[in-house]
Amino acid sequence: MAWQCSIGSANTEKPTFMQSSPQLFANNQPETPLDYLVIAPHPDDAELGMAGAILKLKSEGKRVGVLELTNGEPTPFGTVEKRKKETDEATEILNLDWRGNLGLTNRTLLPDLESRKILASAFRILRPKTAFAPYWIDAHPDHRAATQLIEDARFWAKLTKTEMSSDPLPPPRLYYYYCIHLRQTVTPAFILDITPFWAKKLASIKAFHSQFIEGRKETAPMFLEQLTSEASYWGKLIGKRYGEPFASREPLGVGGFSEFL
Repeated sequence: MAWQCSIGSANTEKPTFMQSSPQLFANNQPETPLDYLVIAPHPDDAELGMAGAILKLKSEGKRVGVLELTNGEPTPFGTVEKRKKETDEATEILNLDWRGNLGLTNRTLLPDLESRKILASAFRILRPKTAFAPYWIDAHPDHRAATQLIEDARFWAKLTKTEMSSDPLPPPRLYYYYCIHLRQTVTPAFILDITPFWAKKLASIKAFHSQFIEGRKETAPMFLEQLTSEASYWGKLIGKRYGEPFASREPLGVGGFSEFL
């Protein structure tokens, strides 16, 4: 059974560091460390950017979690209650081992010191071996702020002699998924074949009805059609039907040439 997301009411105040540590996730902590943790600015960003990768990792028996930084509201057709229901549905589709929400404020997300402490504490509690962040170039201020916050908190998670609870343990690896609001051609570090998982990825995105279906103009190309075209493009580049691109700020190592597609 997947751990359910707890979004809560609309945020008016940022949770303080003392509230977040050691009480952070007090009633929602994974029993064992996660293998992979996707950090997303809002509910639905993880699904858009890398639901195919999540499904593939789950098929391999990996423990995967998603941590949203905000509840994503307000939006034109969404409410906090709608987003919680939609997030729970997507969580079930992806069969996540854990999902949580840091409770920071949507639209005013900043990589400030208080937020850094809260997220660094989360890293030390969740102990993922690999973390994923949004790609660092984007038109959306929340996405840019999220990436900076994630990188800063990852560094802080290894500090000793601090007020933060749990042992110093930053995610050893950090990769970046694409969920960007710029019309630009990017050059990813690698592309993952998600062909067997495309239908379920699309279902997880459709779960967010208030964001991608409700109120959308029915003029071609429709939003979901565009997503399919983009996934087909990335798949074509690696000789597959559908793909998801990823970036890395550091070189990637391989054990041998046979590991390439």
